[in-house]
Parts: sequence; C-alpha cells; structure tokens
Amino acid sequence: MGTVITIDVYPGLAATPGQRAGLSGQIQRACDLLHRADEVFSTWREDSPVSRLRRGEISAADTPAEVADVIAACEAARELSRGWFDPWAMPGGFDPTGYVKGWAAQRALAALASADGISGAMVNAAGDIASSGRMPTGQPFRIGIADPAAPRRLAEIVELTGAVATSGSYERGPHLIDPRSGLAGARAASATVTGPDLGLADALATGLAVAGPDGLAFVEAVEGYAGLTIGLDGTRQSTPGFPFALR
Repeated sequence: MGTVITIDVYPGLAATPGQRAGLSGQIQRACDLLHRADEVFSTWREDSPVSRLRRGEISAADTPAEVADVIAACEAARELSRGWFDPWAMPGGFDPTGYVKGWAAQRALAALASADGISGAMVNAAGDIASSGRMPTGQPFRIGIADPAAPRRLAEIVELTGAVATSGSYERGPHLIDPRSGLAGARAASATVTGPDLGLADALATGLAVAGPDGLAFVEAVEGYAGLTIGLDGTRQSTPGFPFALR
C-alpha cells in the first residue's frame, strides 16, 4: 500500500512467560494480514487485483472476496461523508487507499487483540492508528497530532480508546481530491477523526480534510466518531466530545 506499518504490543504486568512467548505467533498473523492487503489492494503494485481492476483488465466479480467487502464499505463511507470521501472520483479510477489502509490495520489489530496476556496493542499505519486496551500501568494511550504548520511540533494530544486518523497535505503535498471538481484541493490544513474503527475513521478524515470545518457535521452524525480540523490559518474546530488529552 506504499506505506510503513508498525506494531506495538504491550504484555500485561501479570503475563506469564508462556503468554509472552506466544505473542510472536499473533504478531506474525497480523503481519500476514497486512501483506495480504498489500498484495490485493496496493495501487503501487501493477499485478494487484485493484490495479488490474483500475486498468479494466478484470471486473469486480473477478477480484478476491475481500475486494467486494471493501467496495461496500467505501460506498457506505461515501454516503456517511455526504460525498466528500469518494474513491470513485480518484484519477485513474476506483482507488480505495483512503479507506483500505485503516481497514488493513484494524484487521491486523484484531489478530493481536485476541492474544492472551496482553494489556494493549497498537497498529500504526503511517500515523493512522488502530488500538485496543491500555498501557500495562492502566493509563490510556496518548497520541500526538502534528501541527501542519510545523510538523515536528504537536498541535494536540488525543487520549485514544480506539482509532485515530489524520489527513492533510502538509507532508505529501496536494494529493487530496475534491470529488466535486475532480481536482486536488483541501479546505483544512489537517483533519483528524477518532472512533472505534480505523477504516471508517481514515475515510472520514480524508473527506473532512477536503470539506473543511463544515464537514464536522457529517462526522458528528456518525455514532461514536469525533473530528478536529486545523484550518489553513491555524484555526481549530472540533465536534463535541473530541478526546483531547490536555485541555
């Protein structure tokens, strides 16, 4: 999927040596799921089913079963975002990258969360994070949100109880596509969405970055999700209940 993914697993304070040793199998299972997602969905790989689908060499019916699941989820995310997230508006045809990166990380997390003896786990897909549990001390995970005007500086800190995704153009340049014009464009310097599922949070954050602060309304309408925008002028707006750690 053209990105780096890291995995952090925290054994509980009471975890036995056997439980700790058994984590390697769960981590390998998570890695296998991530590699599978890359093989199927990467637009960077010419031989992936999604790349072949984009070129019109095969139909959706010819792709692996998980492609149909992702297409259905992307359709739902497009509706929930009121059209601001639209993988069918991308140059070159259907591109689920804005959803599938988070989807793959969430699946990898599920493989870890079932392990015995762990306190918590995180799967970090280029800054978009799926998490379960807590630190061994009982403290929740805390995740920093970069300041788009100075990415080495933190703008906010989130107290994480699920997933967090941030979208913006401050690192990769103008790559976000406005579905209404078909051109690159964003009305926020960065947009962050938290919620129980990283796939949907990733999609909503992409749509929110393009829509700008007005898009906070569609995030707030999705149960369990919250959003934050940092404007091109540095102005910050958020939905009620956004999980700021330090306010």
